[in-house]
Amino acid sequence: MEINKITIIGGIGKNGQAEKVERFDLKMGDIISIVGPTGCGKTTLINDIELFANKNTPSERTVLINDQPIPEDFSFDPSKHPIALISQHTNFLSDLPVGEFLQIHAKIRGSDNIQQMIEETLDFANQLTGEAIIKNTSMTELSGGQTRSLLIADAVIIGHSPIILLDEIENAGIHRTKALKLLKKYDKIFVFVTHDPRIALLSDFRIIMENGAMQKMITTNAEEKMAAIGLKKIDDVMLEFRKRIRAGEVVTDKVFSEQIKDLAVSYQIYLKRRSA
Repeated sequence: MEINKITIIGGIGKNGQAEKVERFDLKMGDIISIVGPTGCGKTTLINDIELFANKNTPSERTVLINDQPIPEDFSFDPSKHPIALISQHTNFLSDLPVGEFLQIHAKIRGSDNIQQMIEETLDFANQLTGEAIIKNTSMTELSGGQTRSLLIADAVIIGHSPIILLDEIENAGIHRTKALKLLKKYDKIFVFVTHDPRIALLSDFRIIMENGAMQKMITTNAEEKMAAIGLKKIDDVMLEFRKRIRAGEVVTDKVFSEQIKDLAVSYQIYLKRRSA
């Protein structure tokens, strides 16, 4: 079944009141964020999407594909399930080496050139994580960031899932800028649950959650996209200090001053672009 869009129809919040966002559509190529404070219902919303809720969850939401109810085989046949959920919980029962894990998945998916798919998946994953993932490393030996990087790459390349849900990837040490840049190359629907302002502002729109309900939908405008550029500069400074500390370097006042000076120059360039 070719998926052109999915539709989320609002239900009720924790207080039993109808959600203010009555419905929204996600089309192929869309990148959206779900934001709000801890405990507001963000994860519940992506779980509803992953489960193809049909008024059968506490939220009473409904999820449609191409304006139609979900076919039964989507729910009962894992090979036809079009959604990949990359959650915060990534414990593995299997102690397989990474290469064997990817090979088994590629065979199940009927991939033509399995070795090429494995190499492409590893290349994708290693652009997201600081420490390279090696094929003969056991899955259970991977760090949290490595695991989630690998699962994202696996879902995009081997799983070829048209809809990918990502729950707070910023907490796993994944390179967010590279992740967004890579993901935008693929014609898929990406839904981020995030506290990260850059991810939110680089999305096409964001859903604001509160008290278990969708309260507002905000489309990202030109000014917010410009603000995201400024935030990237700040983020780059933080990443530079993280890299230096991880490498065992001592952060001196001179190093700090140089980074702040570069940030100030970048901010002036940002202001000029904004006023142009």
